[in-house]
Amino acid sequence: MYYLNKPIQTPKVLYIQKGSINKIIAHLHTQNKQISKIDAFILRLIGSPQSGWISMGTIHNTKADFLYKLTHAKAALQNVTLIPGETTYIFLRQLATSLHLSVTKLEYEFNKQAPFKEGALVPNTYSMPLGISEKNLIALLLKVSLSKMQSIAIKIFGTYNEKKWLHYLSIASVIQKESANTKEMPIVSSVIYNRIKKGMKLQMDGTLNYGKYSHIKITPYRIRNDKSIYNTYLNKGVPSLPVCNVSLDAIKAAIFPAKTNYLYFMKNNDNVHDFACNYSTHLVNIRRVTKRNKK
Repeated sequence: MYYLNKPIQTPKVLYIQKGSINKIIAHLHTQNKQISKIDAFILRLIGSPQSGWISMGTIHNTKADFLYKLTHAKAALQNVTLIPGETTYIFLRQLATSLHLSVTKLEYEFNKQAPFKEGALVPNTYSMPLGISEKNLIALLLKVSLSKMQSIAIKIFGTYNEKKWLHYLSIASVIQKESANTKEMPIVSSVIYNRIKKGMKLQMDGTLNYGKYSHIKITPYRIRNDKSIYNTYLNKGVPSLPVCNVSLDAIKAAIFPAKTNYLYFMKNNDNVHDFACNYSTHLVNIRRVTKRNKK
């Protein structure tokens, strides 16, 4: 039948919402798919459309192939994990490798769609369909992340204010980079607020682990020569943009810091931090760690 042999152009993977055949047909219409009322009749004959990600295999399908795949095909999924503290620069390269996509296109779409260039993604394990386009992948990640952020903000504040939320994300990203574990996060947060209150620069190495420098050891040369907004040795206050993507624990710590008088901290030989209220105690902590390292 010519009708069923008629070519139809589709993406390689297609997301189908749950619902009745008529609802699915209406949804496909919103995506500019050439679906008519007769298709609903044919679908009822061959089976109900599946929900979730459907693999079209190719962008050129006959109408018969398209309708058959709606009821029988499933897209292969690849799990990709964004860990708390990772930068978007690194994660986009991870996505490109895992899903065989273009880094250049991913970066273009992220810069085009994201509300801010860092911290816009929620760390999680995402099941992504193989064959998804760079544009749709970024749109999906941002949609899921924004929904999660708005939900958290509403629970805490009763509303979602993007500017206010971005400010807390920026604080949370410093906490995320600096804390040895989740237990330390509210304490590290208190140090940030205490230093800002006293007009002190944060002087935290973790803020220089932004973008492509996410896993690079911070050197005195970087501290002296990095002119970005992230250098808290040169600039006062918290960077105006997050350093990385952050966990819920870090966000909570940024909003609800511990009540302390701490102004300094340093990592000890147990890979956690020693906190101090004054510089003399901080020096004692430094000497103790240095002495143990020389043994």
